[in-house]
Amino acid sequence: MPISSLPSPYGIGTLGKTAYDWIDFLEEAGQSWWQILPLGPTSYGDSPYQSFSSAAGNPYLIDLDMLVDEGLIEKKDIESCNWGSDPTRIDYGAIYNSRFTVLYKAYLKGRETLESEFARFKEENKEWVEDYALFMSLKKHFDMKSWLEWPDEKVRKRDEEALNEYRATLSDDISFYAFLQFLFYRQWNELRSYAKSKNIGIIGDIPIYVALDSLDVWKAPDMFQLDENYVPEEISGVPPDYFNEDGQLWGNPLYAWDKMKEDDFGWWKKRIGYASKLYDMIRFDHFRGLESYYAIPFGEKTARKGRWVKGPGRSFTDAMNSAFPQIQFNAEDLGYMSQEVKDLLSASTWPGMKILMFAFDPREEGEDKPEEYKENSVCYTGTHDNTTLMGWLESLPDEFINPLKDRFGTEDFKKLSEEIIKEGEKSKSFLMVVPIQDWLGMGKEARINTPGTASGNWQWRLESMDLLKNLAPRIRETIGDRAQ
Repeated sequence: MPISSLPSPYGIGTLGKTAYDWIDFLEEAGQSWWQILPLGPTSYGDSPYQSFSSAAGNPYLIDLDMLVDEGLIEKKDIESCNWGSDPTRIDYGAIYNSRFTVLYKAYLKGRETLESEFARFKEENKEWVEDYALFMSLKKHFDMKSWLEWPDEKVRKRDEEALNEYRATLSDDISFYAFLQFLFYRQWNELRSYAKSKNIGIIGDIPIYVALDSLDVWKAPDMFQLDENYVPEEISGVPPDYFNEDGQLWGNPLYAWDKMKEDDFGWWKKRIGYASKLYDMIRFDHFRGLESYYAIPFGEKTARKGRWVKGPGRSFTDAMNSAFPQIQFNAEDLGYMSQEVKDLLSASTWPGMKILMFAFDPREEGEDKPEEYKENSVCYTGTHDNTTLMGWLESLPDEFINPLKDRFGTEDFKKLSEEIIKEGEKSKSFLMVVPIQDWLGMGKEARINTPGTASGNWQWRLESMDLLKNLAPRIRETIGDRAQ
């Protein structure tokens, strides 16, 4: 369940009361883990996989009612805003236009009443928070344009004298953006502590790539494959496949892996270090890109004209395992799995992902069946990139759905969905993750993301927590011994 998908009166799920209610529900349902999407601030396209910073939190997720309770804002400040008209969809435009105005009022009050706590936060996070606040203030100053389009070349190239001038000119905005991070982390740490008290661990998600328009690239351009003008030579994506004849053109800059190896992946260790303060387990996105990554010439409109290039391989996974022995990684190892990728996964000791939809779809040749899953794996019904389990069942042609009806002895799609979940529960996988939409038997309308499309994604929301009534006992009954 993405935090953004939780119900709330303010257009998007937050770190407030409903998130605590959700954790109570997980405990009642016998659950041990909650998997979420990346927490970073989103940009154009609203994807949590395209963030302005790999260390910062999304200000949209700051709970406003908690700010009211603290006396930082008044109820009337938020009741007069337009948060969108559909409680089942996130209206990012409405939120963008309203939320920062409200949060600025909280800043004006909180910078005085929380001065010492705010100062301590900045000191503890000085490695990134002031740079992030400067980056966002500069973006605002330059009409939210990408840093590659900022008209001041000295600032683009991080000339220290020029940056100091802007630090003075934009001091209030810089303080505001830092304060937003203070509020986010304050609420997040409280929520995570509550989850720990209920024995619920949080599984976070590390996107393999960072956005070109991000603090990460602006601050360390030498870690990426960029020319002298900071324009990428090649960009990320995946080749054409069964699902998309043009492939997927992600557009992220590619890493200068040889440069990163010089200090044993110090840049990555900082990034994973930030994540280790947020999560109890980390899902590493697009694991196969560590063995070989797909490079597409910059300027291409599709991912058809790309090439495979060797990645850092075991030198990377060994370095991360050594630096973070306390972190359980699991690998998003979907897509074309060559023998080299399988060997790297095995050497890393990270569990891979098993998708039940693929296991029961005759079009997915060579997929393991649930009874073949190894213990060192994580079983999913589907991911945020798939339709829901119910949506998938409803889309299957008769020649594919009829064998499933015969196997499980039912014509009812909801019962079919439950039987498939039970097959995953019976597998040897050490962990199973089921999207809440699948427990609720929701259809394609509850899909979160359709890869290769530019709009309409990352918007789904659970309309009300009332939909979860009576679900916890049913989940406990379904998972049986796993609830112990």
